[in-house]
Amino acid sequence: MPCKPEVLRQVPLFALLDDEEAAVLASQVEIKQFAARQRIYKIGDPGGRAYIVVSGTVRVSTVDEDQQEVVVDEPSEGEFFGFASMLEETIHQSEAIALQETVCIEVDRRDIAILLERKPMAGMDMLAVLGRQFHSSQKLVRVRAARNPNEVIEEKETFGERIADHVASFGGSWVFIISFAIVLVTYASLSAGLGHRSWDPYPFILLNLFLSMLAAIQAPIIMMSQNRQDKKDRLRGELDFEVNRRAETEIQGLAHKINLIGDKVGDVEDLIRNQAENGSPKPS
Repeated sequence: MPCKPEVLRQVPLFALLDDEEAAVLASQVEIKQFAARQRIYKIGDPGGRAYIVVSGTVRVSTVDEDQQEVVVDEPSEGEFFGFASMLEETIHQSEAIALQETVCIEVDRRDIAILLERKPMAGMDMLAVLGRQFHSSQKLVRVRAARNPNEVIEEKETFGERIADHVASFGGSWVFIISFAIVLVTYASLSAGLGHRSWDPYPFILLNLFLSMLAAIQAPIIMMSQNRQDKKDRLRGELDFEVNRRAETEIQGLAHKINLIGDKVGDVEDLIRNQAENGSPKPS
Protein backbone atom coordinates (compact mmCIF):
# COMPACT_ATOMS: atom_id res chain seq x y z
CA MET A 1 0.00 0.00 0.00
CA PRO A 2 1.18 3.62 -0.49
CA CYS A 3 3.46 5.13 2.10
CA LYS A 4 2.65 8.33 3.93
CA PRO A 5 5.29 10.97 4.71
CA GLU A 6 4.46 10.59 8.42
CA VAL A 7 5.58 6.98 8.30
CA LEU A 8 8.91 8.00 6.76
CA ARG A 9 9.44 10.40 9.63
CA GLN A 10 9.56 7.42 12.00
CA VAL A 11 12.64 6.06 10.24
CA PRO A 12 15.89 7.67 11.51
CA LEU A 13 17.35 7.75 8.01
CA PHE A 14 14.45 9.80 6.65
CA ALA A 15 13.88 11.99 9.72
CA LEU A 16 15.92 14.88 8.25
CA LEU A 17 14.02 15.04 4.96
CA ASP A 18 11.99 18.18 4.40
CA ASP A 19 8.32 18.02 3.51
CA GLU A 20 8.88 18.08 -0.24
CA GLU A 21 11.57 15.39 -0.17
CA ALA A 22 9.50 13.22 2.15
CA ALA A 23 6.49 13.56 -0.13
CA VAL A 24 8.53 12.63 -3.22
CA LEU A 25 10.05 9.59 -1.53
CA ALA A 26 6.71 8.53 -0.06
CA SER A 27 5.22 8.49 -3.54
CA GLN A 28 7.97 6.09 -4.68
CA VAL A 29 8.11 3.52 -1.87
CA GLU A 30 5.44 1.17 -0.57
CA ILE A 31 4.41 -0.10 2.85
CA LYS A 32 4.40 -3.87 3.34
CA GLN A 33 2.82 -5.64 6.27
CA PHE A 34 3.95 -9.11 7.31
CA ALA A 35 2.35 -11.48 9.79
CA ALA A 36 4.32 -13.28 12.49
CA ARG A 37 6.59 -16.00 11.03
CA GLN A 38 5.78 -14.86 7.48
CA ARG A 39 8.66 -15.16 5.04
CA ILE A 40 9.60 -11.85 3.40
CA TYR A 41 12.00 -13.38 0.89
CA LYS A 42 13.99 -16.59 0.59
CA ILE A 43 17.42 -17.54 -0.67
CA GLY A 44 17.52 -17.33 -4.44
CA ASP A 45 14.73 -14.77 -4.82
CA PRO A 46 15.49 -11.76 -7.07
CA GLY A 47 17.12 -8.99 -5.05
CA GLY A 48 15.33 -6.08 -6.66
CA ARG A 49 13.77 -4.94 -3.39
CA ALA A 50 15.18 -3.99 0.00
CA TYR A 51 13.33 -3.26 3.23
CA ILE A 52 13.44 -0.84 6.14
CA VAL A 53 11.75 -1.92 9.37
CA VAL A 54 9.12 0.53 10.61
CA SER A 55 7.86 -1.68 13.43
CA GLY A 56 8.43 -5.25 14.49
CA THR A 57 11.48 -7.49 14.20
CA VAL A 58 12.92 -9.53 11.34
CA ARG A 59 15.34 -12.45 11.37
CA VAL A 60 17.81 -12.63 8.50
CA SER A 61 19.47 -16.03 8.18
CA THR A 62 21.42 -18.13 5.72
CA VAL A 63 22.42 -21.78 5.33
CA ASP A 64 26.02 -22.95 5.67
CA GLU A 65 27.74 -25.85 3.91
CA ASP A 66 26.47 -28.26 6.61
CA GLN A 67 22.89 -27.23 5.76
CA GLN A 68 22.56 -25.56 9.15
CA GLU A 69 20.60 -22.35 9.55
CA VAL A 70 22.79 -19.44 10.66
CA VAL A 71 21.28 -16.19 11.93
CA VAL A 72 23.10 -13.26 10.29
CA ASP A 73 21.15 -10.32 11.70
CA GLU A 74 17.92 -9.37 13.45
CA PRO A 75 17.09 -5.84 12.27
CA SER A 76 14.57 -3.91 14.31
CA GLU A 77 12.86 -0.55 13.98
CA GLY A 78 14.69 1.83 11.64
CA GLU A 79 17.21 -0.75 10.38
CA PHE A 80 17.79 -2.15 6.89
CA PHE A 81 18.00 -5.62 5.38
CA GLY A 82 18.30 -6.92 1.83
CA PHE A 83 20.19 -3.84 0.64
CA ALA A 84 23.30 -5.68 -0.58
CA SER A 85 21.38 -7.82 -3.09
CA MET A 86 19.26 -4.84 -4.14
CA LEU A 87 22.28 -2.63 -4.82
CA GLU A 88 24.16 -5.41 -6.66
CA GLU A 89 20.99 -6.52 -8.48
CA THR A 90 21.72 -10.13 -7.56
CA ILE A 91 19.66 -12.86 -5.94
CA HIS A 92 19.25 -12.87 -2.18
CA GLN A 93 21.92 -14.85 -0.35
CA SER A 94 19.85 -14.99 2.83
CA GLU A 95 16.29 -15.50 4.02
CA ALA A 96 14.21 -12.94 5.92
CA ILE A 97 11.33 -13.92 8.19
CA ALA A 98 9.16 -11.63 10.33
CA LEU A 99 9.42 -12.72 13.96
CA GLN A 100 6.25 -10.84 14.82
CA GLU A 101 3.75 -8.62 13.05
CA THR A 102 6.08 -6.33 11.11
CA VAL A 103 5.65 -3.25 8.96
CA CYS A 104 8.40 -2.48 6.44
CA ILE A 105 9.10 0.11 3.80
CA GLU A 106 9.89 -1.56 0.47
CA VAL A 107 12.40 0.32 -1.69
CA ASP A 108 14.29 -0.35 -4.91
CA ARG A 109 17.36 1.12 -6.61
CA ARG A 110 15.40 3.96 -8.22
CA ASP A 111 14.01 5.03 -4.86
CA ILE A 112 17.52 5.09 -3.40
CA ALA A 113 18.78 7.09 -6.37
CA ILE A 114 16.12 9.73 -5.77
CA LEU A 115 16.95 9.83 -2.07
CA LEU A 116 20.69 10.21 -2.65
CA GLU A 117 20.06 12.88 -5.25
CA ARG A 118 18.07 14.94 -2.79
CA LYS A 119 19.89 13.94 0.43
CA PRO A 120 23.47 12.79 -0.30
CA MET A 121 24.41 12.29 3.38
CA ALA A 122 21.77 9.59 3.66
CA GLY A 123 24.19 7.38 1.74
CA MET A 124 26.61 7.46 4.69
CA ASP A 125 23.92 6.07 6.99
CA MET A 126 23.23 3.21 4.58
CA LEU A 127 26.95 2.51 4.23
CA ALA A 128 27.25 2.38 8.02
CA VAL A 129 24.48 -0.22 8.20
CA LEU A 130 26.04 -2.29 5.41
CA GLY A 131 29.42 -2.05 7.14
CA ARG A 132 27.94 -3.33 10.38
CA GLN A 133 26.36 -6.28 8.58
CA PHE A 134 29.70 -6.98 6.90
CA HIS A 135 31.46 -7.03 10.28
CA SER A 136 28.76 -9.32 11.65
CA SER A 137 29.38 -11.72 8.78
CA GLN A 138 33.14 -11.63 9.43
CA LYS A 139 32.59 -12.37 13.10
CA LEU A 140 30.26 -15.21 12.19
CA VAL A 141 32.90 -16.72 9.91
CA ARG A 142 35.55 -16.47 12.63
CA VAL A 143 33.28 -18.14 15.18
CA ARG A 144 32.12 -20.93 12.91
CA ALA A 145 35.41 -21.62 11.13
CA ALA A 146 36.50 -25.24 11.59
CA ARG A 147 40.11 -24.87 12.66
CA ASN A 148 42.64 -27.64 13.05
CA PRO A 149 44.55 -27.01 16.32
CA ASN A 150 47.69 -28.60 14.91
CA GLU A 151 47.66 -26.24 11.93
CA VAL A 152 47.04 -23.21 14.16
CA ILE A 153 50.00 -24.13 16.39
CA GLU A 154 52.28 -24.91 13.45
CA GLU A 155 51.62 -21.51 11.90
CA LYS A 156 53.06 -19.80 14.97
CA GLU A 157 55.85 -22.22 15.89
CA THR A 158 59.48 -21.08 15.82
CA PHE A 159 62.59 -22.90 14.65
CA GLY A 160 63.57 -23.74 18.25
CA GLU A 161 60.12 -25.17 18.97
CA ARG A 162 60.36 -27.42 15.92
CA ILE A 163 63.74 -28.69 17.13
CA ALA A 164 62.24 -29.34 20.56
CA ASP A 165 59.46 -31.43 19.01
CA HIS A 166 61.96 -33.50 17.02
CA VAL A 167 64.18 -34.03 20.08
CA ALA A 168 61.21 -35.09 22.21
CA SER A 169 59.93 -37.36 19.44
CA PHE A 170 63.33 -39.03 18.99
CA GLY A 171 64.01 -39.23 22.72
CA GLY A 172 60.77 -41.12 23.29
CA SER A 173 61.27 -43.72 20.58
CA TRP A 174 62.67 -47.25 20.59
CA VAL A 175 65.34 -46.15 18.12
CA PHE A 176 66.80 -43.80 20.74
CA ILE A 177 66.54 -46.38 23.53
CA ILE A 178 68.23 -49.15 21.54
CA SER A 179 70.90 -46.84 20.13
CA PHE A 180 71.62 -45.36 23.55
CA ALA A 181 71.84 -48.82 25.12
CA ILE A 182 74.31 -49.96 22.43
CA VAL A 183 76.48 -46.88 23.01
CA LEU A 184 76.49 -47.40 26.78
CA VAL A 185 77.36 -51.10 26.53
CA THR A 186 80.12 -50.41 23.98
CA TYR A 187 81.56 -47.58 26.08
CA ALA A 188 81.53 -49.62 29.30
CA SER A 189 82.98 -52.69 27.60
CA LEU A 190 85.88 -50.82 26.02
CA SER A 191 86.65 -48.91 29.21
CA ALA A 192 86.55 -52.05 31.34
CA GLY A 193 88.62 -54.04 28.83
CA LEU A 194 91.45 -51.50 28.83
CA GLY A 195 91.73 -51.66 32.60
CA HIS A 196 94.14 -49.07 34.08
CA ARG A 197 94.98 -47.79 30.59
CA SER A 198 91.35 -46.70 30.05
CA TRP A 199 90.52 -43.00 29.67
CA ASP A 200 87.54 -43.61 32.02
CA PRO A 201 88.11 -46.60 34.32
CA TYR A 202 85.42 -48.06 36.49
CA PRO A 203 83.11 -46.51 37.95
CA PHE A 204 83.02 -44.47 34.71
CA ILE A 205 83.04 -41.00 36.22
CA LEU A 206 83.42 -39.30 32.82
CA LEU A 207 80.47 -41.26 31.46
CA ASN A 208 78.36 -40.16 34.43
CA LEU A 209 79.32 -36.55 33.69
CA PHE A 210 78.23 -36.89 30.08
CA LEU A 211 74.94 -38.52 31.10
CA SER A 212 74.24 -35.76 33.62
CA MET A 213 74.92 -33.08 31.01
CA LEU A 214 72.69 -34.89 28.50
CA ALA A 215 69.84 -35.14 31.04
CA ALA A 216 70.23 -31.47 32.01
CA ILE A 217 69.87 -30.39 28.37
CA GLN A 218 67.25 -32.93 27.33
CA ALA A 219 64.83 -32.28 30.22
CA PRO A 220 63.97 -28.62 29.41
CA ILE A 221 63.75 -29.42 25.68
CA ILE A 222 61.20 -32.14 26.41
CA MET A 223 59.32 -29.74 28.70
CA MET A 224 59.13 -27.23 25.84
CA SER A 225 57.53 -29.87 23.65
CA GLN A 226 55.10 -30.82 26.43
CA ASN A 227 54.07 -27.18 26.83
CA ARG A 228 53.31 -27.00 23.13
CA GLN A 229 51.24 -30.16 23.44
CA ASP A 230 49.32 -28.53 26.32
CA LYS A 231 48.56 -25.58 24.04
CA LYS A 232 47.24 -27.94 21.39
CA ASP A 233 45.04 -29.70 23.94
CA ARG A 234 43.71 -26.40 25.26
CA LEU A 235 42.95 -25.14 21.75
CA ARG A 236 41.32 -28.45 20.86
CA GLY A 237 39.16 -28.15 23.98
CA GLU A 238 38.10 -24.61 23.03
CA LEU A 239 37.14 -25.75 19.53
CA ASP A 240 35.20 -28.70 20.95
CA PHE A 241 33.37 -26.29 23.25
CA GLU A 242 32.42 -24.08 20.29
CA VAL A 243 31.15 -27.10 18.36
CA ASN A 244 29.13 -28.28 21.36
CA ARG A 245 27.70 -24.80 21.86
CA ARG A 246 26.62 -24.61 18.22
CA ALA A 247 25.14 -28.09 18.47
CA GLU A 248 23.19 -27.03 21.56
CA THR A 249 21.89 -23.97 19.73
CA GLU A 250 20.79 -26.08 16.78
CA ILE A 251 19.06 -28.55 19.08
CA GLN A 252 17.24 -25.74 20.85
CA GLY A 253 16.19 -24.34 17.47
CA LEU A 254 14.86 -27.73 16.40
CA ALA A 255 13.00 -28.09 19.69
CA HIS A 256 11.45 -24.66 19.18
CA LYS A 257 10.34 -25.55 15.65
CA ILE A 258 8.88 -28.85 16.89
CA ASN A 259 6.93 -26.96 19.56
CA LEU A 260 5.59 -24.59 16.89
CA ILE A 261 4.53 -27.55 14.76
CA GLY A 262 2.85 -29.08 17.80
CA ASP A 263 0.95 -25.85 18.40
CA LYS A 264 -0.20 -25.75 14.77
CA VAL A 265 -1.32 -29.37 14.94
CA GLY A 266 -3.21 -28.58 18.13
CA ASP A 267 -4.92 -25.64 16.42
CA VAL A 268 -5.95 -27.85 13.51
CA GLU A 269 -7.31 -30.49 15.90
CA ASP A 270 -9.33 -27.85 17.77
CA LEU A 271 -10.70 -26.53 14.47
CA ILE A 272 -11.73 -30.01 13.32
CA ARG A 273 -13.25 -30.77 16.72
CA ASN A 274 -15.27 -27.53 16.73
CA GLN A 275 -16.51 -28.17 13.21
CA ALA A 276 -17.50 -31.69 14.17
CA GLU A 277 -19.40 -30.45 17.24
CA ASN A 278 -21.21 -27.79 15.17
CA GLY A 279 -22.18 -30.35 12.56
CA SER A 280 -20.26 -28.69 9.74
CA PRO A 281 -18.44 -30.88 7.22
CA LYS A 282 -14.83 -31.65 7.89
CA PRO A 283 -12.27 -30.01 5.62
CA SER A 284 -11.01 -32.24 2.84
